[in-house]
Amino acid sequence: MSQIIYKITPEALWRDAEANGRFTGAPIDVADGFIHFSTAEQVKETAAKHFTGQTGLLLVAIDGASLGDPLKYEVSRGGALFPHLYGPLDVKTVLWVRPLPLGADGAHQFPALEAR
Repeated sequence: MSQIIYKITPEALWRDAEANGRFTGAPIDVADGFIHFSTAEQVKETAAKHFTGQTGLLLVAIDGASLGDPLKYEVSRGGALFPHLYGPLDVKTVLWVRPLPLGADGAHQFPALEAR
């Protein structure tokens, strides 16, 4: 099954990943031992909960099916299953990267999302 998953990350951190060919995660990911992702249904709540008011963010879309066994769906917030990647993310698996600006209301403005 093909499932697009999303990562919200500061632009500087992502640009380093592009230069290195792999993303090893934000500090919270490193501390937890896996890279946190969200599904299309979860990502807006993730932005509101963990990134409120932050600028300079990017939204990265990945085909979760391309990640294989290191990607696990595990119970997290509210009992929902969240995608967690146990290992680095190869930037070649990225479908697209888009800015995640703040709108006039202070909420992040998302591009169209696909669940596929």
